[in-house]
Amino acid sequence: MACRLLCPSQHWEEIMRKERKQFFIRLIPPRASFTMDITEPEKAIMQEHAAYWQKLLRKNIAVAFGPVFDPKGGYGIGIVEVMDENEAREIMAHDPTIKAGQDFSFEIHAMKLVRK
Repeated sequence: MACRLLCPSQHWEEIMRKERKQFFIRLIPPRASFTMDITEPEKAIMQEHAAYWQKLLRKNIAVAFGPVFDPKGGYGIGIVEVMDENEAREIMAHDPTIKAGQDFSFEIHAMKLVRK
């Protein structure tokens, strides 16, 4: 880790990126019809959720996130780069959708992100 002090910041970020692992997170709403009949309080939670994930993007923790419009029932996805699955679980523990206690749930799966 001495390189953090000696290496240019871009080089350090590349080293850290290589050490991090990628995880696919699926956010499951409380009901299949959620995107069709979302309530005002749920809209507020989702706005907080979007702001939370925007912050993760700015910190280069999240790679991408957004809704999936599945006809069987929408859900959200996020891809994060973190040191391990526990860190991904910690991210979700702080997600406003989970903290709200409104029956949102999530799945986390290890993945390998392929870049250009």
